[in-house]
Amino acid sequence: MSIDISGLTGQPVIIGGGAAGLMTALQLAPEPVVLLSKSPLGAEASSMWAQGGLAAAVGKDDSPALHLQDTIAAGAGLCDEAAAARIVREAPAAADRLAQLGVAFDRGADEGSWRLGLEAAHSRKRIVHATGDGTGREIMRALIATARRCPSITLLERFEARRLIVEDNAIRGVIAAGPDGPVILATARVVIATGGIGGLFLDSTNPAGCFGQGLALAARAGAALSDLEFVQFHPTAFDGPSRPMPLLTEAIRGDGAILIDETGSRFMEDELAPRDVVARAVWRHRAQGHRVFLDTRMKPGKDFAARYPVISSFCRMAGIDPAADPIPVRPAVHYHMGGIAVDHVGRSSVEGLWACGEASRTGLHGANRLASNSLMEAIVCAQWVAESVAGAPGRTGKSSGAVALPPTSDPSAVRPLLSKALGVLRDRQSMADALRNLLPTAKGSSAAADPALVGLMIAVAAYNRQESRGAHFRNDFPEPLPAAESSPLTLSQALGAARDIAEAERPLRSVLP
Repeated sequence: MSIDISGLTGQPVIIGGGAAGLMTALQLAPEPVVLLSKSPLGAEASSMWAQGGLAAAVGKDDSPALHLQDTIAAGAGLCDEAAAARIVREAPAAADRLAQLGVAFDRGADEGSWRLGLEAAHSRKRIVHATGDGTGREIMRALIATARRCPSITLLERFEARRLIVEDNAIRGVIAAGPDGPVILATARVVIATGGIGGLFLDSTNPAGCFGQGLALAARAGAALSDLEFVQFHPTAFDGPSRPMPLLTEAIRGDGAILIDETGSRFMEDELAPRDVVARAVWRHRAQGHRVFLDTRMKPGKDFAARYPVISSFCRMAGIDPAADPIPVRPAVHYHMGGIAVDHVGRSSVEGLWACGEASRTGLHGANRLASNSLMEAIVCAQWVAESVAGAPGRTGKSSGAVALPPTSDPSAVRPLLSKALGVLRDRQSMADALRNLLPTAKGSSAAADPALVGLMIAVAAYNRQESRGAHFRNDFPEPLPAAESSPLTLSQALGAARDIAEAERPLRSVLP
């Protein structure tokens, strides 16, 4: 059935139907807003898969200052402390706001307070959960239901944004593919909330459709991106054939589970170290020929199924009883700390373009995200983004002219390249090889162009960071530099750097066997 978009001219357009996009739309109410989702709401949103929960200093022994301290420590020197302080301070109010929208967070035994979990690198129990390990699903259920009831939100499901129209560094519209063909939404205000980049890798906990489309949109529009090299690998994804890979939340290790190998030996002293530390330990142990398992038999033991029903279910389908059997695990791409560079209200370097959630780089996460800070960031920042969008001039935008609709993106050709070059451990030559292969595709117009473009920008940022910091670890530069610096990057800069790197590395490769 055809959808009439003629009455939507000038309305803000939010691209992405996950927690960040939905919350931004709800915060804009009662101002009319259009939300584009390339699939039915919830079908491909990473938020739906989030198990851990939402980090907020709501415990009696906790405070935003302690939450900030843990965030800064995990971020390996690269957090924007002012931005992080502002965000974590609002986390308790964000949890309250979700509860008001109908999210049924788990309660303690006395029913008077939320049940709080402990996750890696947190000094206090501060993870607010819903249905044990189904927090993301419960948050999305409540947000989707509220958005569908909200008269000011026009939901365009199965509409995929393919390009932004930009004139004089200002947004003028969105070119999208709808069920009946290409459409142009005339607008001067766009929010990108498209999630992460896990779909660019073979092993990821993200839906395959999360391959950085929002980053490609912003980069092609001329926006600056930042810290793209910092890709977080979750150390305990379920080691099986399913894609996306089922996640075993850190809360399980917070409950006392340990990591062992096939001999039953424990090879880490602290399973609740920051994620990058645990991921590297697991990666190296596997590289030595071992398999790695999460041993939940003692803790949480017989309580596992009640505490983690989602995980228990997929373990049973794989023939594993977590109360009696160790669970096979391996690292997998989970979260992108980098993204579209934004200010304190989510504005990018292009007028009329904002970003929210995982697609943005706010400065909260630094080089290594603290567990469960991502849902919190999306909910907190959505309010500020919405306020900024509402206060911006609502110019009409551009709705006429020929529509050049790029093809549907297909990242399958890019996945092997990035998986080899940008894994848990990296080195110069692997990244240079990837850049040489990605460059012609990124400059082309095939279905792989946008995924290759995003992969190329990540690889350039990783190649240029000649140190190891947080989630970015280089075998050839294993130590951090004395001072931490962000790495802003535009598309034109990335293409130029990729050409230079490819040329500079070519003589080196020619003498190798």
